[in-house]
Amino acid sequence: MTAPRPAHPGRRRLMLAGAAGLLVPAAPAQAGGQIEEPLADSVRSALSAAIANRAPPKPQFTRVEERLAYLRWLGEMSDRLRPRKPDRTTRLEFLETLWYETTRAGLEQALVLGLIQVESAFRKHAVSRVGARGYMQVMPFWSRLIGDGDPSRLFHMQTNLRFGCVILRHYLDMEKGNLFMALGRYNGSRGRAEYPNAVFAARKHWIYDPPAGPAGGPQLTGG
Repeated sequence: MTAPRPAHPGRRRLMLAGAAGLLVPAAPAQAGGQIEEPLADSVRSALSAAIANRAPPKPQFTRVEERLAYLRWLGEMSDRLRPRKPDRTTRLEFLETLWYETTRAGLEQALVLGLIQVESAFRKHAVSRVGARGYMQVMPFWSRLIGDGDPSRLFHMQTNLRFGCVILRHYLDMEKGNLFMALGRYNGSRGRAEYPNAVFAARKHWIYDPPAGPAGGPQLTGG
């Protein structure tokens, strides 16, 4: 009887993520990568404007309850992220920036945290076998298409999170809100289930259910 073939390392890692909701990676990152596609001038201009490098302002709140809701989210996510980022200052800076960039792009925080878990296991300097970089495993060609042409900046936390969120938002718009297909585009495996399912499974660990209270959310100002 022929022995079963071992699973491909990248596929096995995705299976583990789907089963456990947590990813324990080996170096280097094994995620896929976005595929370079032609961009209309209007799309290129819009994406370039969206990733323009400005320091994220602090969120402004119209009500005390809104600020308290944000701080509760920040505290809860900090506790969950501690095993992966032991330094409190680094951890809070990461979460504050992620919250800002996801809100700015109209994305769910839990989804993007799940994506980062699968893509890089929260490693700032992760590099995949196809050259994708940083937390959100952004392909270097994006720096040429919509950035300043310097792919080394993709290892900068805010730059990487901004690129990743803007790119995911772009794919989500291309797919008319179909998150499954948009995640496939992000990974370079459009139409295949392994990657979206892994992100959906990892997302469960980062879902935050705030206590019942007044509705409302913080507003962003500036870049």
